[in-house]
Amino acid sequence: MDFSLSEEHLMIRQAARDFAQNELLPGVIERDDAQKFPAEQIKKLGELGFLGMMTDTKYNGSGMDTLSYVIAMEELSKVDASASVVVSVNNSLVCWGLEAFASEEQKQKYLTRLASGEVIGAFCLSEPEAGSDATSQKTTAIDKGDHYILNGTKNWITNGGTADTYLVIAQTDKEKGHKGINALIVEKGMPGFEIGPKENKLGIRGSDTHSLNFNDVKIPKENRIGEDGFGFKFAMKTLAGGRIGIAAQALGIAAGAYELALKYSKERKAFGTEIANHQAIAFKLADMHVQIEAVRNLVYKSAWEKDQGLNYDLSGAIAKLYASKVAMDTTIEAVQIHGGNGFVKDYHVERLMRDAKITQIYEGTSEIQKIVISRSILKD
Repeated sequence: MDFSLSEEHLMIRQAARDFAQNELLPGVIERDDAQKFPAEQIKKLGELGFLGMMTDTKYNGSGMDTLSYVIAMEELSKVDASASVVVSVNNSLVCWGLEAFASEEQKQKYLTRLASGEVIGAFCLSEPEAGSDATSQKTTAIDKGDHYILNGTKNWITNGGTADTYLVIAQTDKEKGHKGINALIVEKGMPGFEIGPKENKLGIRGSDTHSLNFNDVKIPKENRIGEDGFGFKFAMKTLAGGRIGIAAQALGIAAGAYELALKYSKERKAFGTEIANHQAIAFKLADMHVQIEAVRNLVYKSAWEKDQGLNYDLSGAIAKLYASKVAMDTTIEAVQIHGGNGFVKDYHVERLMRDAKITQIYEGTSEIQKIVISRSILKD
């Protein structure tokens, strides 16, 4: 076992850290307040290769491994989870899914622009009645020979208004159940495709979350990913990798809150000394540090398994379940350590606490992760 990082991994960590501090931190509170999408910052992330990190260089990607990606996700998420979720969706759900399962023509047409950051993508699975229950798709894609007619609504779609390319999961043959579901590539501007109002969210308020409406949208057959009926399998395989990215995001949120709390505890004085010298605070910091170290090892392990071509369904679910819990616990404690200052926006920790909550919900709720984990351990 080797727990050391390569020179390349250390360089990626530093590059992501520098970007977070120099580009994301200025204005992050104002963007959160105004629910402003970090368009300028995302453009720069694309130019630096962060939006197609795991994509092969022949498709304009950076050709890096999953470990590089989670290292970058942690550093970006320490400062701005609204920006890092764009990196997560574009890398894990859109670029990876297309590179793994799309045709060569689809890769040349869509993946090359997505991996370079020229445009960003969105992954469209959730519906009003089909979030965790992904088999209950009400969105339909009726086969019309050389094209599909797409109708339905998708909810809570990250990058919903700013994406150019949308991977949409829809039911073609209800009688076949999950084997009758397809994944289609939909382009912004196709007739009948409408973007709903932006969601007013608790956290990650800078990210662009919308409902999408499809009204008799004509989708060419060549925009279907994989064989007929492959859509559900495509969604599940893609989400399994996406959970590693969200686990890394949760790790970053927790680590960011811990670093702020540690710094504050060495500056703030109470009863004649820095509060870090009081056991009540020191023990909180010790617990936070232990939990974050444990999460980092879980996240790195799942990324390593993915890079080795091993089955990472279980390790990814474990990492996301525990990382999201630690993100919530750590950010709550960070607010507590800051006292009254933790309750105001200027100190960042209240925003990190609000951002942490979504990591227990999207790309599979904590309850879904427990289903994945329990099924895995019970079948052994």
